[in-house]
Amino acid sequence: MKELTKAEDQVMQILWKLEKGFVKDIVEEMPEPKPAYNTISTIVRILETKGFVDHKAYGKTHEYFPLITKEKYTKFYLNNLLKGYFNGSFQNLVSFFAKENKLDAKEIEKILHELKNK
Repeated sequence: MKELTKAEDQVMQILWKLEKGFVKDIVEEMPEPKPAYNTISTIVRILETKGFVDHKAYGKTHEYFPLITKEKYTKFYLNNLLKGYFNGSFQNLVSFFAKENKLDAKEIEKILHELKNK
């Protein structure tokens, strides 16, 4: 699996939400200023080439749907993030976010308690 570009990720987020849709449906869900129809069409076809989406043809129009679940991609992305930026260490990741978000000991204990209960 390859990592998605920012534009590809934005389209996939919409397709995961919609579960299936035509290019016009994706464009409608995009924030303002909305990209051109052809831009989204190109991105969807790239996603299809990468194996992230497939389509069902209705004459000349195509309805697209995800082949990769959001959960599967999230796991892949986070594992790459962990390996690439935190030397594969979950402890380094948690430490980084604790420092960045200025978590105090009480908040960290609460997080640990929730993790233990799951």
